[in-house]
This record gives sequence, C-alpha cells and structure tokens, in this order.
Amino acid sequence: MSKTAVQAPGVPDANRWKALVFIALAQLMVVLDATIVNIALPSAQRDLGISDGNRQWVVTAYALAFGGLLLFGGRIADLWGRKRAFVTGLAGFAAASALGGAATSGAMMFGARALQGVFGALLAPAALSLLAVMFTDAKERAKAFGIYGAIAGGGGAVGLILGGFLTEYLDWRWTFFVNIPFAVVAAAGAFLVIREPEGGRNRSPLDIPGVVLSTLGLVSLVYGFTRAESDGWSDALTVGLFVAAAVLLLAFVLVESKVRAPLLPLRVVTDRSRGGVYLSLGLAIIGMFGLFLFLTYYLQVVKGYTPVKTGFAFLPMVAGMITGSTQIGARLMTRVAPRLLMGPGFLAASLGMLLLTRLEVGSSYAALLLPAMLLLGLGMGTAFMPAMSLATQGVQSRDAGVASAMVNTSQQVGGAIGTALLNTIAASATTAYVRDHMATAATAPQQQMVRLQAMVHGYTSAIWFAVGILALAAVIALTFVNAGRPGGATVAGPGAGEGEAAGVEDAVAVPVIAH
Repeated sequence: MSKTAVQAPGVPDANRWKALVFIALAQLMVVLDATIVNIALPSAQRDLGISDGNRQWVVTAYALAFGGLLLFGGRIADLWGRKRAFVTGLAGFAAASALGGAATSGAMMFGARALQGVFGALLAPAALSLLAVMFTDAKERAKAFGIYGAIAGGGGAVGLILGGFLTEYLDWRWTFFVNIPFAVVAAAGAFLVIREPEGGRNRSPLDIPGVVLSTLGLVSLVYGFTRAESDGWSDALTVGLFVAAAVLLLAFVLVESKVRAPLLPLRVVTDRSRGGVYLSLGLAIIGMFGLFLFLTYYLQVVKGYTPVKTGFAFLPMVAGMITGSTQIGARLMTRVAPRLLMGPGFLAASLGMLLLTRLEVGSSYAALLLPAMLLLGLGMGTAFMPAMSLATQGVQSRDAGVASAMVNTSQQVGGAIGTALLNTIAASATTAYVRDHMATAATAPQQQMVRLQAMVHGYTSAIWFAVGILALAAVIALTFVNAGRPGGATVAGPGAGEGEAAGVEDAVAVPVIAH
C-alpha cells in the first residue's frame, strides 16, 4: 500500500486551489456573521424597537436554526452533491442577509436571522466536506486546512473590526448587507471552478426519523443553554428542555443503530480519533466563546475603547491563529501525529487564558493582554488546523458531509454551553463582589470603581474555569486521538467502516491514517 494517497480523480490541481479561495471566502462570511451582528445589536435594537427581553432572539434564532439543522444539512450535501449544496447555501444566506438588512420590525429581523441559520447549516458542512474530498494528498491537505483553520479561528475577531467600522461609520444594516457581495463572489466562483470528484454522493434514502429526532434534540439542547443564561439553571422550562434533549438524542442514537441508511452513521463518531476531535474541539470552543465576550466588554466598558479600537485590539489573536494554522500546523501535520499538535496547541491556549486571570481594572494592554492573545491565537491555530483535517479524514466520501456537520455541531453546542456556563459564573461572582464591597464605597466615584472591579472579578472567575476546560481539551486530544501522521503506519480503530480499516483506501483515495 502506498504511503501517500493518490489525488481524488477528476479534480485538476489548478481548480482545487482556485476552489479553495471561494470556499474560504464563504467560510469567512459565516464566521464573520457570528460576531459582526453582536457589534450592531445595540443600534438595531434601538432602531427596530426590540425590547430588552426579546433582543436575545437576534442571536438565539440563528443559533437554534444553525445548530439544530447542521446534521440534516450535512446529509443533504451528501445526497445532492456538495457543490450544489454549497451554492444553494450561499444564495439562501445572501437572501436572508438582505432581508435582515431591510428589516422594519423585530419579527422581521428574527425571521431573517433564523433563515440565515437554516442556509448556514447547509453551507458550512458543504464547504468543509468539499475540502475533505478535493484535497486528499497529505501535503496539499495540510496547506488547504491550514488556510481554512486560520479563517475559522480568526474570522470572528475580523468580524469585530468590520462590525465596528460599519456600525460606527455607516449603519448597522450594513453588517447584514456586507454578506451579499461575499456570497455572490463565492457562489459565482464556486459554480465556475469547483469540480467535485465523481462517485462521492450518498444515494441512500433520507432517514426522516433521524432528521426529526436530531433536529428537535439539538434545538432543545441549544435553547436549554440559552435559557439557562437568561433565566437560570433551575428554571422549569430550562430543566424541561435539557430532559427533552437527553431523551430525543438518546432516541436518535437508538434509531441510527437500527436503520439501514442512517442520517449519522455511528461509525463516523465511534471512531476513537474522530470522536476525540469532536469532543476536544467542543471543549475548546466552550473556553474560547466566553473569552471573546468578556474581553469585548472589558475593553469597551472598563477600558473605554470604541468598537473599532476593540476590533483592532483582537488583531494579535488573529495573527497568532494565522501563524499557528499556516506556519506551525500546516508545516508539521505531515511530520508528526495530530495529537502532538492538538495537545500542545490547547495547552498553549490555556496558558494564554491563565495570563488573563491576572486581569485588573488598570491592566496594561501591552504587558498582559497582548502576550495572552498571542498565546491563545498560536495555540488555537496550531490545534484547530489538524483537528479540522482529521475530523473529515478517513471517512468514506459518501459520509463526508455529515462528518463535516459534526465538526460544526460540536462547535455550535460548545459555543452555547460556553456562553451560558461562563456568563453564569461571571454574573454570580460579580454579584457577590458588589455585595461584599459596596458598603465601603462612600462616594459615587468609589461606587463606580467597585462596579468595575466587580465586573473584572466576574470575568477572571469565569476565565479560571476556561483555563481548566482548555487543559481538559488538551488531555483528551493527547489520550483519545491516536491517529498517526498522514502517510504513516495505520491501525484500524473501533467503528471503522467499510473502506476505513487498515490497509484499505477509500473509493476517492482519502489518505489512510491511523484511527
């Protein structure tokens, strides 16, 4: 058996790299959207008359549709063809963005955000699975996923900069309209240059029970965490949503183990290395999601930065992610086992997070935040790049869409958990600090200082938990992920499906790696 897989047939070299440009552009649009709308939310809320109680639905409507439909979207990509799903997702996302930018009421805005989530759930797994089936040579795959990983990791911070500029100098509506040129260019380019390998579609009938159970289960889970953040963990509806999610997802697993053509073949997730990737990625996102939120508030509320200046303050993290993905991860991925990049990467990120536990009201950006952000960016970029590649490597071509959807699902659920869990910890610590210290503040300036100190104390309390979560992600990556380097020795892992066992190359020549 050759150590390096033959490239997937029917995909010329030049077309692959041109296609990567448009796939990366689409991924950037989706990632930007996650943070760019947050910057614009206060202005949109004021203009559209959205109440404080309902403003969460601008974020929640998107999260529920996106998180709930990802597995369905991944399987649709396998059924329809990934190029068709990709272009359809882009067109729908652009239309939903136009609707959001033209919104005249809160309800119209919520509907537009839900539609963005629906088409994002089709677009995101199609983009990642296109990379998985088009780049099969180990060295080329490393470069391609290095670029993709840098965009996936750093795009959120770029969204803060762009959102700040658009909101401050134009209008909040442009945070929606800006998606349209991205989508048009990416769709036109994809239509012209993407050549999907032949014979990779899943022709099996759609697993309707699996679609219903997974969608309802994931929606219940994501909404449960959203409710926990706003209404508390003991709220009756919150508890009910978690119970419903557990029952529905358990039923989903039972159905998938019985049906002939499952929505999510269990071989995709029971593989030891792939399961370790999904779990460690989800944990890492839990830690990182809270950080973006806390640092944004710290820089704007405590330090008094403008939205634009706040965005630029995140640039070292973006630079670190790009360097980690393209210069460390991509260069070493074909030389060392993925766990030796993922584990140290998550540990470096946890050290960066550890520095932020020293945050105070008067902390220096250059002395504390800058090195912390660089460490976080380098660590996450180095870890994300092999994780993204490994999550879709070794799967049969017909399962590439749903395997890609699982990457996005682990991140989406991780984001929901991280936002709810870390915000709850921060809010509790802030309240306790105010209660213990406000009595000693006699003047208005002293009281304001206590409030700022309480806010920062809440952030650092939550960041300590994030340190532990990132360290746990590193441990899981080092112990669960037992894949060898691409082209190295192969060992069949548990759950390896047909074409995935040691020494058996996939129909589209996916490089064989240890499971």
